[in-house]
Amino acid sequence: MENQSHPTVFSSEQRDLWRREEASIWSWSSDGHDQALSVLKTLLDQPRWLEPHHLYDDKGSELFDKICELPEYYPTRTESAILTEHAAEIVRSAPVKCIVELGAGTSQKTLLLLREQVRQRKAGTFAPIDVSLPSLRIARDAVRTHFPQLNFHGLLGKYEEGIGSIEKSLPTLFVFLGSTIGNFNSFEFAEFFRHLSESMGPEDYFLLGVDRVKDAGVLEKAYDDSQGLTAEFILNAFQSVNRILGSDFERNKMRYHSWYNPEWRQVEMYAVSTERQEIKIPFHRTSFVWEKNERILVEISRKFDPERLQEHLRCFGLNPIAHYTDSKKWFSLLLFNKRS
Repeated sequence: MENQSHPTVFSSEQRDLWRREEASIWSWSSDGHDQALSVLKTLLDQPRWLEPHHLYDDKGSELFDKICELPEYYPTRTESAILTEHAAEIVRSAPVKCIVELGAGTSQKTLLLLREQVRQRKAGTFAPIDVSLPSLRIARDAVRTHFPQLNFHGLLGKYEEGIGSIEKSLPTLFVFLGSTIGNFNSFEFAEFFRHLSESMGPEDYFLLGVDRVKDAGVLEKAYDDSQGLTAEFILNAFQSVNRILGSDFERNKMRYHSWYNPEWRQVEMYAVSTERQEIKIPFHRTSFVWEKNERILVEISRKFDPERLQEHLRCFGLNPIAHYTDSKKWFSLLLFNKRS
């Protein structure tokens, strides 16, 4: 096993920016003032919105795990079925020593890839990136139990922090599942792939899970379930905002609204104010009026044409080498390598 004081998964330039949180888990040295200012900028924008990572505090991560088990929410089970069928081929096509998962959660689906990594290569490193410490703990314990041959380094931070810290000379498969890429708007999408491409080494690969365009009725049920779990998940983001800003958003003064926007090919998820209210923000000694029926965009989920997306990602130096899908063609896994 690797020396835990100096994990070789980190580049020498970025290593000092990470501190050991606990056994096998490292956290990014973040600036709380910068984080608060980032939230404030989105809330004071026109129209107001939030960055989706606020959804994944401890409670939000638990709610999302429950959402993934709902009958209406097809993406998780569909992607899992694709991975079950094709994990061996994916790992064989990406001869790497390290697997880095972005937005890993508890890494349940990625265990299928890790099993093949161990079967085909006997050893390696797994470095999941997530903003939820409890989720990384679950992933760590699962890897220790099932794959003791692997070095585990959980990275507690955002995608860009983790991606930019991986040693370029270490052949790595970056894994981004769940169609989480659909949560990025057009600007964030371009910035993400620019940063990813610049951070990847010449022997690196990228596996991307994407949800495909389909019937609006299927999509709207998936993001507004009968149990109300998705509504609770979206509105819980304001508890995270309150912790960061010291603000006073109240759950009982907002409701959930979602719809599929066919022009933009995305599901849009909003918090809607049920009455006129003043939101106080002590962090910046300011406040704003959240008008009755005014919406705050909390999350989007874009849907993709996989062939068009493959061509688009060529512009970022990613060369498509494989495409896996299900019998209904509802979801796709796309494999790329870094084009020199």
